[in-house]
Amino acid sequence: MACGPRITGILYSVLQRITLIFLTVLPAFAEVRTLTLQQALELAQKQSPDAMIARLDEQKAQAAVRIARDPFTPKVYAGSGGAFTWGYPSAINGQPPSIVDAQTIMSVYNRPRSWEVARARENARGAAIDTQSKTDDVLFRVASLYVDAAQAARTAEFANREVEAVSSAADAVQARVSQGYELPIEGKRAELNVARARQRADGARADQDYNEAALAMVLGFPDTDRVRAAAGSGEEERVAELQQSVPPDENTAVETALQNSRELRLLQSQLQASNFAVREQKAERLPQIDLVAQYALFAKYNYEGYFTKFQRNNAELGLSVKIPVLIGSAAGGATAEAEADMAKLRIRMNSARGRIAADTRKSYGELKQAEEGRTVARLDLDVARDQLSVLLAQLDEGRATRKQLDDARFIEQEKWIALYQADYTVERARLSLLRQTGKLSAALQP
Repeated sequence: MACGPRITGILYSVLQRITLIFLTVLPAFAEVRTLTLQQALELAQKQSPDAMIARLDEQKAQAAVRIARDPFTPKVYAGSGGAFTWGYPSAINGQPPSIVDAQTIMSVYNRPRSWEVARARENARGAAIDTQSKTDDVLFRVASLYVDAAQAARTAEFANREVEAVSSAADAVQARVSQGYELPIEGKRAELNVARARQRADGARADQDYNEAALAMVLGFPDTDRVRAAAGSGEEERVAELQQSVPPDENTAVETALQNSRELRLLQSQLQASNFAVREQKAERLPQIDLVAQYALFAKYNYEGYFTKFQRNNAELGLSVKIPVLIGSAAGGATAEAEADMAKLRIRMNSARGRIAADTRKSYGELKQAEEGRTVARLDLDVARDQLSVLLAQLDEGRATRKQLDDARFIEQEKWIALYQADYTVERARLSLLRQTGKLSAALQP
């Protein structure tokens, strides 16, 4: 029984070593890709899964147009109907037996199919709008994750510096405690500060790893890869370009959002397609005209014993007219269904207008609040830096202690982190507003 805890301890030690080896070897199979924002955006448009699926849906809609136009495209079928017959010459399909037979048919006037073509084209236009909308969503997600990754890397860097500064200060405090210049509680307080700084650094590294992994997945890379934001890659120019794209006031932002909204354009396209569907069903009552042509070469042995005179080469060219008399209830039901869809789309459009206006006003307000918060954070940092300068001067005069100076440096590091967090909040709010106004894609493109 006494060996139990010892064996458990040995197993625990072995598991720790295995875990350490696994964590050490795993990064060797991962690739860290350092990209600028423009490179990330270009990759997103090429290989992002969502963007690729949207382009495939657009291609599918374009193919549907070709299918709808098929009745108006001439088609030629050729074959042979030669056969030995007894009695009246007739082939299995009811046509006269022939050596060569060729037929063609094409719709000349068919309003239901014409409206079907118009509806397919409108659906293709809607698919193109949807592709643009999904591409914008991908660009927004990539830009947001890129900003997140850059902010996480910056926070991790400052957190590591904070650990170094706090550890150095803790060593100094412990030395003063051992010499009797500080109370023992100050040593414990210093250890607590080191533990908190290390906890923040660990959390910052975890956030950086998560954001870089999420960015890699959005860009279509394997889940083991990481995409790291390139440090100092035109950061100031990019921020300036985004700032210039922001509307000057709230009303302008709302008007721009309603004008550029791809959601509204898609709903309008769907409404137009439903309108074509209504016309298509109503046109079922109209006559339909097809162009038909046929040629057949007859064999003599099928007809010489039955007809005294016949012609081997036979051709016909003309129009086939079909006039609907009773079309049943399907057309009326389909018309009512399409009209109900139109009514639903009108309601959705009105609701979308109100929601887009409200979301744009909210995004504009959040941007202004974030900018005010950044101003406060910058002023707070200036005060902390001035306080540090004052303490440095007082330390030289013997009117300040080393502990006060260490605390001031710690506070300055905290204010720097708060300022970078405020910058991050402003940039995210700006991206959100540009997305609402439909100007994000143009602002992010070089």
